[in-house]
Amino acid sequence: MVALLFAFSFNANAQDADPQNTGPANSGQPQIEIGAKGLLAFSSFRMMTSTGTEVKGVGVLGYGLSAMVGFNFNSHVELQAEVMYSSISRKYSEADVDRQVNLRYVNIPLLFSLNTGKFRAVNLNIVVGPQLGILVGNTVYTSGNTTTDTPIAVLTVRKSDIGLAYGAGLDFGLNRAGTIRVGTGFRGTYGLFNISNRSGTTTTEEYYVLDKVHLQTYSIYAGFSFLF
Repeated sequence: MVALLFAFSFNANAQDADPQNTGPANSGQPQIEIGAKGLLAFSSFRMMTSTGTEVKGVGVLGYGLSAMVGFNFNSHVELQAEVMYSSISRKYSEADVDRQVNLRYVNIPLLFSLNTGKFRAVNLNIVVGPQLGILVGNTVYTSGNTTTDTPIAVLTVRKSDIGLAYGAGLDFGLNRAGTIRVGTGFRGTYGLFNISNRSGTTTTEEYYVLDKVHLQTYSIYAGFSFLF
């Protein structure tokens, strides 16, 4: 896959010699891009019941907001950096008790983007790259028929995560120069490390709700950008 991506980029550079293929490499068009996105997301991670049984649970619709800056080497190859706030959740039921795990991150992906033509009316893009996640909040809500004997779910999460971000999308030029754009697409992430932290101690009434979790998210997004 990586070899195919690089082959595409080298072929794209050769195509820039075509006078009809506009872009920074041959037309003096701007190279800097800034933009913003809104995302709707589902997450995937397993949770533990009070009896020690793993459950996948049900995904809860989450959301995200991001700001992006990119540098276009030409109309086909771009390097992007983003700062993204995301809130993700999953829930499960045990007997008459419902529990929902909520995680909030500030994610910083650095993405290599391949484009069919950044300044064209319609552009298909593919992105891939590493992502740093910084935990900014985690909660577990318990509801239902709870009593004083109901076990207490303990949620402890490591402060950071490193993962792989990937995705694809379509963007559309709103002006003739292609410098004002709107777009939509898919973004996924896969965490490379276990985010659960079981280093503390629990009482006989408590149990850890996460165990050996590699966080995965799947999002659809819509956004806009400007090129300068």
